[in-house]
Amino acid sequence: MGRAFEFRKARKMKRWSAMSKAFTRIGKDIVMAVKEGGPDPDSNARLRAVIQNAKSVNMPKDNVERAIKRASDKSLGDFKEVLFEGYAPHGIAILVETATDNNTRTVANIRSYFNKCNGNLGTSGSVEFMFDHTCNFRIPSEGIDPEELELELIDFGAEEVFLDDDGILIYAPFESFGAIQKELESRGIEILSSGFERIPQVTKALNEEQAADVEKLLEKIEEDDDVQNVYHSMQE
Repeated sequence: MGRAFEFRKARKMKRWSAMSKAFTRIGKDIVMAVKEGGPDPDSNARLRAVIQNAKSVNMPKDNVERAIKRASDKSLGDFKEVLFEGYAPHGIAILVETATDNNTRTVANIRSYFNKCNGNLGTSGSVEFMFDHTCNFRIPSEGIDPEELELELIDFGAEEVFLDDDGILIYAPFESFGAIQKELESRGIEILSSGFERIPQVTKALNEEQAADVEKLLEKIEEDDDVQNVYHSMQE
């Protein structure tokens, strides 16, 4: 098993907090997808992926349809995707993905979290290079051999294919998302969920007291409504 498997296993033991937070994240993803490619999922691959993710967290269909309708309203403000980079205490690199309609507010909030927890908000590019930007897909495991599928998807960019409790996971570089999505759909394979993750190239082990310092900062960041995802280089 590779780094993607270990990363996924560690994250499953942790967060993805309250269901309401997941719904908020997906609602913003719907707005950004509709603004980018229109409200028809048949012609908007990004929106299809978001709808799949909504189903995977049991987001009601009515909620999804209302979000698409709202996003189609030209008077509705857009969300901008902004990446923040910095260091937590004890030299732990942190990447924060946000979706915001008020960048001034978001910058001020994220900076305050770092300052209050003895961290440092960095400049663009200061830690992003320490993480591999990946895409992932989860599909049903019934009737599919993961090893055989991996061989078949290598030409489309797949790097790791493995079985876990929730199905088969496929990991690939960020830029391979479209090609793999298209290939799975052409084969009639159901995509249960998909998304993007940033996997640290190197992780750092901390003692219990040091880890608590980092967790304090991570929790403050994750509670912010503008935050979509948080990644770090602390060994889980």
